[in-house]
Amino acid sequence: MQLKDLFAKKKKYASIPSEQAKKDVPEGLMQKCDSCQKIYYQKEWKKNLYVCPNCGRHHQITSHERIQHLFDENTFVEWDKELLSGNPLDFPQYEEKIEKDRVKTGLNEAVVTGEGLIKGKPCAVAVMDSRFRMGSMGSVVGEKITRAIENAREKKIPVIVFAASGGARMQEGILSLMQMAKTSIAIQRLHKENGLFISVMTNPTTGGVSASFASIGDYNFAEPGALIGFAGRRIIEQTIREKLPSDFQTAEFQLTHGQVDKVIPRQEMRDTLATILEIHQLGGVADETSS
Repeated sequence: MQLKDLFAKKKKYASIPSEQAKKDVPEGLMQKCDSCQKIYYQKEWKKNLYVCPNCGRHHQITSHERIQHLFDENTFVEWDKELLSGNPLDFPQYEEKIEKDRVKTGLNEAVVTGEGLIKGKPCAVAVMDSRFRMGSMGSVVGEKITRAIENAREKKIPVIVFAASGGARMQEGILSLMQMAKTSIAIQRLHKENGLFISVMTNPTTGGVSASFASIGDYNFAEPGALIGFAGRRIIEQTIREKLPSDFQTAEFQLTHGQVDKVIPRQEMRDTLATILEIHQLGGVADETSS
């Protein structure tokens, strides 16, 4: 052995993390895809709009993050933020649960509405947020969506609704179910005045929301993999006594069966919507000129 070998620095090798270590992802630093189990830095995850770069799974995105991605900078103006839910049926602990969701999400209700510009094209928008009472539609959610549609009709601008909901809010009973008719009638009034309504169904779009405004757009779009349907899979299988296909009620299944017009990845949504808005804006100018 030579003298230099005694003082040579030993190479250090990184140890391979155990399976348990891989599962123990530090909160706020890393994010794991719940589909393919790949792990990413939170910054990379957010930059990719919460879509897994490996398998394409579309994960939950907040209403404000979606709005920030879609609209031109500093153009979005929120509407009816001050509207708050009451407890018309005196449902036990309903107010406490609503308040808990307000604190958790920073929202007053399960939908954010307003207007702004998408690549310079004006439009109104309603973006539902499934973090708040699973995006369920109660009186305030229905009222805000209806007002957004009415405002768009009066301003003569298109309206886009991003649905993300578990359905009607049972704590408000019939008052919740009434929102299905109210929002649908508002859309019908918009259509009578040649207004444009674009519906985008995200994960999940179910129950009374899927059976009302979410399904009656001039364009019905969906994000990849979104759950879209009225009743749950188990209920349907028990009712018809048949096994349903594995992809039943997914956006792709609905596209194949003609229930949606196109499945659009989140990264392409802004460009697609901007193109549609431009086409209809040019069509409106042409109609006015010809008259």
